[in-house]
Amino acid sequence: MSETTVKQQSTSAYFGQAVASFVVAMVATTIGIFKLEADAWVRAFLGIAVLYLVTSAFTLAKVIRDKQEDRSYHPFERL
Repeated sequence: MSETTVKQQSTSAYFGQAVASFVVAMVATTIGIFKLEADAWVRAFLGIAVLYLVTSAFTLAKVIRDKQEDRSYHPFERL
């Protein structure tokens, strides 16, 4: 019995929507932080926190993708 592998690929519209959504979220958060009536150090802390959260989310997404790709190459092994 042979297995047929299906390669899932997103459309360019889906990719564009994801990029646009990310840009809108980052711009809205940046504007919100700058318009916040607080001391400069509070706004700086929030800005650094947002950057840390974004980089952590990208790293987590990459790790999950890598594990999924590894499972597709070794479907009978458990990770």
